[in-house]
Amino acid sequence: MVIDRLVSIEGQRFNRRSVLLLVSSDSFQRQLNRGPIYHPFIFAMSTQILILGSGGREHALAWKLAQSSLVKHIFVCPGNPGSAKNQKTSNLDLPLIHPYSDLVDFAVKQKIDLVVPGPEDPLVLGVEKCFRDVGIPVFGPTKLAARMEGSKAFSKAFMHRHAIPTAKFRTFSSSQLKDATDYVQTCGHPVVLKASGLAGGKGVLIPSSIDEALQGLRSIMVDNAFGSAGDEVVIEELLEGPEISVLAFSDGYTIIPLPAAQDHKRIGEGDTGLNTGGMGAYAPAPVATPAIMDRIMTESLRPTIDGMRKEGFPFVGLLFTGFMLTADGPKVLEYNVRFGDPETEALMMLLSDDVDLAAVLLACTERHLDSVQINTRSGFSVSVILVSGGYPESYAKGKPIQVGEVPSDVVVFHCGTSISGNDLVTSGGRVLAVTCSAPTLEQALAQVYAAVDKISFEGKFYRRDIAHRALTSSSQAPSNSLTYAQAGVSVDAGNTLVETIKPYVRATKRSGADVEIGGFGGIFDLKATGYKDPVLVSGTDGVGTKLRIAVDAGIHHMVGIDLVAMSVNDLLVQGAEPLYFLDYYGCSKLNVATAADVVKGIAQGCQQAGCALIGGETAEMPGMYQDGDYDLAGFAVGAVERSSILPRADIMPGDVFLGIASSGIHSNGFSLVRKVIEMTGLSYSSACPWDDQKTLALSLLEPTRIYIKQVLPAVHQGLLKGMSHITGGGFIENIPRVLPKGMGASIDASTWQLPPVFRFLMQRGGIAPLEMARTFNNGIGLVLIVGREDVDRAVQVLRETADAAVYRIGEVTDKSGVEMRNLECWSPQ
Repeated sequence: MVIDRLVSIEGQRFNRRSVLLLVSSDSFQRQLNRGPIYHPFIFAMSTQILILGSGGREHALAWKLAQSSLVKHIFVCPGNPGSAKNQKTSNLDLPLIHPYSDLVDFAVKQKIDLVVPGPEDPLVLGVEKCFRDVGIPVFGPTKLAARMEGSKAFSKAFMHRHAIPTAKFRTFSSSQLKDATDYVQTCGHPVVLKASGLAGGKGVLIPSSIDEALQGLRSIMVDNAFGSAGDEVVIEELLEGPEISVLAFSDGYTIIPLPAAQDHKRIGEGDTGLNTGGMGAYAPAPVATPAIMDRIMTESLRPTIDGMRKEGFPFVGLLFTGFMLTADGPKVLEYNVRFGDPETEALMMLLSDDVDLAAVLLACTERHLDSVQINTRSGFSVSVILVSGGYPESYAKGKPIQVGEVPSDVVVFHCGTSISGNDLVTSGGRVLAVTCSAPTLEQALAQVYAAVDKISFEGKFYRRDIAHRALTSSSQAPSNSLTYAQAGVSVDAGNTLVETIKPYVRATKRSGADVEIGGFGGIFDLKATGYKDPVLVSGTDGVGTKLRIAVDAGIHHMVGIDLVAMSVNDLLVQGAEPLYFLDYYGCSKLNVATAADVVKGIAQGCQQAGCALIGGETAEMPGMYQDGDYDLAGFAVGAVERSSILPRADIMPGDVFLGIASSGIHSNGFSLVRKVIEMTGLSYSSACPWDDQKTLALSLLEPTRIYIKQVLPAVHQGLLKGMSHITGGGFIENIPRVLPKGMGASIDASTWQLPPVFRFLMQRGGIAPLEMARTFNNGIGLVLIVGREDVDRAVQVLRETADAAVYRIGEVTDKSGVEMRNLECWSPQ
């Protein structure tokens, strides 16, 4: 069955003539349920692909893509003699210059289905949008997302925002030479100098002394050694350890890494001499153990993809991340937003025969990478680069190349070659990438070097020690010397958290506390508060299973406010003013961004309560929690004059209960809340049924109201006899805790309107009104006991100091227990 031009499935438009494969209705429906259908399910031998670039990377991509049963033809612009050899592939002589008008016109006329940019320049300049505007998908990021490679200053700031492990750094503009000089002289560690912009892989200087670093700064910032790429300079800490490259496919949601590779940048054996674009690569790198790769995924790759999406520039394409494996764990050196070279040559040969690269790239552009499998061969792949004599400095071109009979399992990818007459000749510094995969590294190396011997051209140079790091005993066997980081605890992450939260903590400063954290204990000067005969009151609490919603929804700052509220409201019922607060944060693996969000909320809660955040404990305990989970506890201390301690002894029958409105569910009863939500089939990202301006998560996570500033003035005026904080146990359990023995409460449920969230829970969960009263606050978060003669004045003071509604809800009785009257008004009419 042939379909011409347009097929529309689940909102996806597929251009081109395509053969529709017959599938069973059941399997077809299952795929529809997953989302838009991508080409492997409906197209065969129909896809036309345009690759941009001319090197070994592009040849290797064309070689692997040509093996796909989905691919009809591949155009490579401009390509090279190697990419033109396959019968499915042809080179294209069109200018690769922004805004790529000729290429876009060609792609439209030739009905190109997918564009695959090789080098970084087109991506940074916005090639993705040029083709997207005419309806052609690009396997590569948007211009915004490409900033991750286009600006090292941007990417380092991104890493800092999302607590992704990387070297310490500072960024300076080219006009800040003096500031940059001062930093290099005072930072206390060796540095690396990086031009922020694209510099053709040459914008990094690794000085061996402070003097060299200062000379390097001057060459970048004054002499413009890297042109406009040096308009900003990133000065970062020199990291030590093995370096690896991780190339990973992403659709903006899912990220799937390939085995880690190791590149060889230096021209000389033993990693000596000048830096190059790469003299060879091999994969997988034994130093990248499964444990290391797990950390890379959880600490770096996943937070990167999630962070980019949350910031509004989701990453679609191939994220190529350089890592240094330090004693404290893997740290990001840099991001690249395209396939690496020469890593790609080695990795394409490491992909299993059953991996359809075209299907993978299309799945990324159509946002369901999780529907394809990406398997690799067992064994190793090696690529050795043959370069022109004189490279990476000046070198001659046009030297004839002779390629003899190479082993059948070796592929020679063309990097810098051209045709002169009938001859294959050199045209670049890196000329050929001789590549092989084999069951062992030694076999792959033997085959590659056997093929190298069959290739000749004048000035041919190559390194004979590719993969030398993997062949040494120190790389093959793990060190017997363990570090705390290898046990799963990152001291660096803890230090980063402390520095991140210091501004939040300082914002809570008050009399008695300087709120400088980082020492062994928090100090509070009670004398500075002016109390004459103070009694200290303390309270501790947590947030309960409300944390589960925060973790599942990825919204963390609100529970920080809850943590403070639960403790300081308990101090308030004793008549105490909160003075200071300490927190405890426990996790299996510290995510600095998450922890900082929580502490930011704690600081906001402290500001609302008027207390100082003087310290806390962050406990990273591998294996104690599930990945991504954390637990919280808070501890508050307040003071009250001895003569003003609540509850007073003169509470009597006939005293009036005033209720102050809650902000929502507060922090109790969430095990039941979660059960009700589960019964409804809603997700936390669903629109809230009782407030269509919010998601369900945002509504449920509304922080507990902090009553300090509204109620404390009434306490100081002697208007209150006692208070009850309505937490777990609702009215039934909490009000009796403040009453003298033998007394009880009569509460009239008709005196305030049951908020919609509680009505929803009661109706959808089938919860009886009395059960509601013994579980939730039902719209009243704090109950006050006031003498009849003081009611009007108390209400006036409470309404002057805050906008939370105040209701007269009942009175003290001479009978123990709590009588809930008029509960029928909560039931649906």
